[in-house]
Amino acid sequence: MNSTLPQYKKKSPIWSAGLLWVIPILFFVVFFFIPLKEIFEITVVQALDSPFSSANWQRVWRSIHFTFTQAFISMFFTLLIGLPGAFLFSRFKFKGKKLLKAASTIPFIMPTVVVAASFNALLGPKGLLNYFLMGFFDLDDAPIRILNTLAAIVLAHIFYNTSVILRMVGSAWEQLDPQLEHAARSLGASAWKTWWKVTFPLLKTPILAAALLVFLFDFTSFGVVLLLGGPAYATMEVEIYIQAMHMLNLPLAGLLSAIQLGFTLILTIVYSRLVRKSAYQTQPRVLDEEQRSARTIRQKLFVWIMVFLLFTLLVTPLAALSVRSFTRLEAERGQRTIVDTGITIDYYASLFQNPRSSIFYVPPIAAVRNSMLYAGVTILISLFTGLLAAYALSKKIWVNKILDPILMLPLGTSAVTLGLGFILVFNKPPLDVRSFPLLMPIAHSLVALPFVIRTLLPAIQSVPRSLKNAAAVLGAAPMKVWQHVDFPIIARAAFVAAIFSFTISLGEFGATSFLARPEFPTIPVAIYRYLSQPGALNYGQALAMANILMVVCGISIYLMESVQANAIREV
Repeated sequence: MNSTLPQYKKKSPIWSAGLLWVIPILFFVVFFFIPLKEIFEITVVQALDSPFSSANWQRVWRSIHFTFTQAFISMFFTLLIGLPGAFLFSRFKFKGKKLLKAASTIPFIMPTVVVAASFNALLGPKGLLNYFLMGFFDLDDAPIRILNTLAAIVLAHIFYNTSVILRMVGSAWEQLDPQLEHAARSLGASAWKTWWKVTFPLLKTPILAAALLVFLFDFTSFGVVLLLGGPAYATMEVEIYIQAMHMLNLPLAGLLSAIQLGFTLILTIVYSRLVRKSAYQTQPRVLDEEQRSARTIRQKLFVWIMVFLLFTLLVTPLAALSVRSFTRLEAERGQRTIVDTGITIDYYASLFQNPRSSIFYVPPIAAVRNSMLYAGVTILISLFTGLLAAYALSKKIWVNKILDPILMLPLGTSAVTLGLGFILVFNKPPLDVRSFPLLMPIAHSLVALPFVIRTLLPAIQSVPRSLKNAAAVLGAAPMKVWQHVDFPIIARAAFVAAIFSFTISLGEFGATSFLARPEFPTIPVAIYRYLSQPGALNYGQALAMANILMVVCGISIYLMESVQANAIREV
């Protein structure tokens, strides 16, 4: 009887995975490994033919030294604020907790240019806080001079990465068995001794993993350092950009890229091992089991101080950006009469105008259009390539143990290095940076691809094999099986992956700063240009565009969170 039914023809896993791997591997070889190879080749040839001068080596050493210094300082202060914040979320209930927890996630997904513009709007010479202090104390100059200092870089990094500590350490803290702490306290241990002897040993690995991830983000920071640090503060990322784009010293830029890539790969490997180890450090328990409202004066004081500190740090800069983009506080160029201060939409209206009728002028709204087009193409490229790679990784074959970490390499590679590699390789037809616009979304897709694969792979692995076999036995062709069995199950994950690609493409600044042509800027490039130019109108346009980018990214994250929450409720 069974012989009369259609049989499901199951291909060899190696054969089917090999077919799926063709396009992802070809994509990586052409657009990732060849550009990196070109960078290393130029560096080696230069070192052999004409060794770098002592002045060049001094620049290399200065950039390495400052990169590590600012990353360590930023990581230390991020932990200083993030660890008490993780304790707050894991142990206490308070009004507005869900709202504050959601708000703490927003800074991490914001593009670096938006973060820089936010701090500029709050603490810059034209920022809200300086205008308030100048008016209140009748001052002629801005009293707060934090821009173009190390403090501005560190503050922005704390704002950017505190959510990493809150999420990673807070989640691990919630999983700890509180009875261990209660037992230590009942035996006479102080709060500090309980933390040091009981809690910290259990949280040590998650804390180290979170700290290393924060350090990695600070180590490869580009937009924040470039916009808030100024020329006196150059990390390796910024120095690569300066040497390649301004000094035209490609060998030195290549050397810095090679050094940075080596460091980031080492950090990424150590981080991956810590994450795997941390999975065995905590014991699952019911969430919110031991969370309680603050009872003692000390607890209430701690909760109030931390809520105020986190709200001020994480919400105030973004709110200042939004308010400042609708506020006129100074005269525009050529204005000699009394300034009409107050609420205005002129900065948004000017995004559509060319007041000087210049033939070289690119309206800011064109940057919005370009970014949307690039983001759309990025979604198509990253989803198609990521879907093939995720299906290939779902096959249980030995080669996947090698290819899986290779696909994660873009996470440990600087976007600035990637942009430099594209400039070196794709400088002649048919793939020419100057005439092949797809190179921009291709670079964005490389950055987004690890996130897409990690989002799709669990969904693909969750598709029951029995359903696919049943559909095939009933006569469905492979494409029909995928359409009616696989796709409904992975659709939500694909939507989340698409939003990841969309937001990453919109905010990508490192590689884009190399690849964007003057007549085809993206939103981050346009924001950087306007912030770099004098005048109230330029400043206002930069803030308006940054606010638009912030709103779009915020809506995207809200949609992503909603899809994930609905999926969890249905399960």
